[in-house]
Amino acid sequence: MNFKFIIVAQLLCVGVALSQAKPKAPLNWYLTDPKDSKIFGVGADKAYKLLEGKSPKEVIVAVIDSGVETDHPDLKDAIWINPGEIPNNAIDDDKNGYIDDVHGWSFLGGPGGDIDAEASELARMYRVEKRYFGNRKENEVSLSDNDRFANYLKIKQDFEKEKAETEQQFAQISVVSHYMENVKAESNGVFSKKTNKAYTPKDDIEKKIKKRLGTILLVYSANELDKQITGAVKSMVDRIKMNSIDADSVRKVVVGDDPYDMTDRYYGCNRYEGPDAMHGTHVSGIIAAKRGNGIGIDGIASNAKIMVLRAVPNGDERDKDIANAIRYAADNGAKVINMSFGKYYTPNKSFVDEAIQYAAAKDVLLVHAAGNDAKNKDIEDSYPTRLLNNGIKAKNWLEVGASSSKSGMKLLAEFSNYGANTVDVFAPGVDIHSTVPDGKYEDASGTSMACPATAGVVALIRGYFPELSAEEVASVIMLSAEPYNKSIGIPGKKKGEAKGTMSQVSITGSFVNAANAVSYLLKKN
Repeated sequence: MNFKFIIVAQLLCVGVALSQAKPKAPLNWYLTDPKDSKIFGVGADKAYKLLEGKSPKEVIVAVIDSGVETDHPDLKDAIWINPGEIPNNAIDDDKNGYIDDVHGWSFLGGPGGDIDAEASELARMYRVEKRYFGNRKENEVSLSDNDRFANYLKIKQDFEKEKAETEQQFAQISVVSHYMENVKAESNGVFSKKTNKAYTPKDDIEKKIKKRLGTILLVYSANELDKQITGAVKSMVDRIKMNSIDADSVRKVVVGDDPYDMTDRYYGCNRYEGPDAMHGTHVSGIIAAKRGNGIGIDGIASNAKIMVLRAVPNGDERDKDIANAIRYAADNGAKVINMSFGKYYTPNKSFVDEAIQYAAAKDVLLVHAAGNDAKNKDIEDSYPTRLLNNGIKAKNWLEVGASSSKSGMKLLAEFSNYGANTVDVFAPGVDIHSTVPDGKYEDASGTSMACPATAGVVALIRGYFPELSAEEVASVIMLSAEPYNKSIGIPGKKKGEAKGTMSQVSITGSFVNAANAVSYLLKKN
């Protein structure tokens, strides 16, 4: 589920449990150091004190995401500018195959506009196989197609299950939305903790919703709740719609490419902000918002320049777009790639694998969000993944889970995926204040936030210690991560089963820490 709708996941009890009332996390808590504040931030502020008098090299961080507001006041000075491209002259000046790619590229736009909503990968796979087999039955399938037909039946079963679950969730959230509109109707258009408390439910269902929302409003603001419910309704409507039509045909009309022609790299446009740049803008602020300018927030890496690569729609991203975005980043100077996205089906994994290996050959470190479903990735991994089809584990990779500003049983984000053998480290991902479109700032939660918190530290390290390779930086991040030896709550587990240790949820059993990494490298040098 998208980071914007974490509250909705809690409301529907999708893989996570609702916390009890909590004080708001300290602003910019993700920059602090646990040795000083007892809060497991990344220690960025402390790292800069250790680096006083030293000058870093610029590091390009490619943000593969929904788009970025490049003129945000806190980001405009941190946006990558392609030195070989003359803006708006409709010429591919640097001969890289992309016209006017001044700040990056969009693989989701073309002559027909820009892709916003997309189908799930499972729905696309189902439609392709259904088109191939038609109404054929098992005894009508040729021997050579037996395995494919068996796989089609599995895809069909999974698709129908996903469809039913989505429709059920939509029905549930629609009832909540309708309830909130009823509260507004009797309160001059206002939904708040106070108006919810004063509202008289019309039936037993509304009584339950009122009680549930009353608990949520102890944790989140009414404005945030209202925004997420509205956004979730739109997102689910879009998803149901796109899953019920031929999304491939829509793609061909809008972008103009064949989504299954993996040899085609040169499609798209330079409208890299896209229709909804909230996710990518929030991610970018965590990495590189201007430090010390007296406005908004401080990003982690003062030396980072954000390369904007739009490849993640409202729905599942396509393997082709992700592979091409990784290759674009590697070819155009990025040394870090932030990947705050993921899905559970991947029909063209080999092409993404090749792109990951291509990035490794170009000395690029990929940082990936573990996901927000409170799942054990050792049992069910998401994609893309460092485990390649050839059995090799990519070494230019960091997989990141999300943590909070709390401690003990509440230290890990209750929604975060985890894995003793698949998730490298944890990083701040709850109540993270960062940049959003229209020059604004908002809190958001998700492994989508933990990922750029880690990518920011990687960019910092690569800037001050440029002699290190991508693989060496990944190793330093893991070696220097801050341990936590007390009991923690394992995400998604029932109360009696949740108690565990960090070694059960990650490879290092630790948290990303820039100050530790810098101290380690200064001593080593």
